[in-house]
Amino acid sequence: MHERFEKRIEEGLEKIVTSCAKRKQLPAAVGQRVGRLLGKNSRAAGAFEVKIDPDTDGFAKCQWKRIDRWQEWARLSEGCYVLRSNVTDWSPAELWRAYMQLTEAEAAFRIQKTDLQLRPIWHQKQERVEAHILVCFLAFVLWKTLAQLCQRAGLGNEPRKVFQELADITLGRRRVTNAQRSNHPQALHQSTDRAPGNTVATPESASPQLAGNGPNVVKTRACPY
Repeated sequence: MHERFEKRIEEGLEKIVTSCAKRKQLPAAVGQRVGRLLGKNSRAAGAFEVKIDPDTDGFAKCQWKRIDRWQEWARLSEGCYVLRSNVTDWSPAELWRAYMQLTEAEAAFRIQKTDLQLRPIWHQKQERVEAHILVCFLAFVLWKTLAQLCQRAGLGNEPRKVFQELADITLGRRRVTNAQRSNHPQALHQSTDRAPGNTVATPESASPQLAGNGPNVVKTRACPY
């Protein structure tokens, strides 16, 4: 945990130093950024010494370094986990893996309640409540299956990232489609008549990409719903 917080602070301080070199900033503003960074990672804040001094023009100049004596204190104060169990024929590694399954169960509850929106349940009848829970459970099974597929493909074990990437791709396609429609607003006229077998002729002023040598005809079908 200390190493994770130290890495976050180090990366944040490097960004602050780089930003100070690129553009002029007031020492007070830079001090606030450093304070927020150390506050978010307070468990390793004592491992760094940060100095913010004004230069000849009064703008901020940020410097930082690690404190070696804090590393020794952190090593002595980290402590350890002690597990007590009535299972005597398991190895310590097996006991630890079984204990860590609790975190997986907690993560499953979080996924059910947040990503899959299991709660709150607004249904009034018992069979509908049970159906809602069943659908969420099946969705969670698909979620875990996708996680295993991602892990085998070397994409980590977090399907949420895959969903985000797919959402970005879909959003990008929508933006391209909207841009094409705005560039050719009269490229295609849809009929308001829902009768089967209707045809709609594209006007001569349509987009050259859609207009061919002959008349353009688009067939439409009535929606059965």
